Amino acid sequence: PENMADAEGLMEDEYEEAPQQAPGAKGKRTDAAGRRVKGRGASDSAAQMEAEERYSGRSGQFESLETEGGKGPAKSVEGWIIFVMGINEEANEEDVYDKFSDFGDIKNLQLPLDRRTGFVKGYALVEFELRKEAQAAIEGMNGADFMEQTLTVDWAFSKGPIKGRASTRRKTDA
Repeated sequence: PENMADAEGLMEDEYEEAPQQAPGAKGKRTDAAGRRVKGRGASDSAAQMEAEERYSGRSGQFESLETEGGKGPAKSVEGWIIFVMGINEEANEEDVYDKFSDFGDIKNLQLPLDRRTGFVKGYALVEFELRKEAQAAIEGMNGADFMEQTLTVDWAFSKGPIKGRASTRRKTDA
């Protein structure tokens, strides 16, 4: 019985000593305020040095698309993409394809559907090979009626605000 009491006392002593370890103990990182920092994002000087070495020299130079000129439409990787808004929810790909194929050869057509209802979400992305075909489609279809709705057509990608164009964003009362 005395030995068990001694053993229990020893366990209590060990338990009390554990929290009294110095902050920043072996293997634990702390910030300037002494709080423990965990996880992959916890940075220390070794990690910062490694990142600097990794991106020094040519390995820190990343590729980007050429920026021809200033503001205006930007070409995607494969072609010129226009964004068509205001498409009737009962329209299908064939209807949109027929309407826009008058302006040139369509490389790709995206007509997203709502998963819940199965209807068209109300917009489409139409990709043309040539810029002049896409420009003609924008000029010819912007403001046009299609299945009892007015379409709004513009470039899907631009290098900044296009001069002289009013924003198509909704204005909020401030």
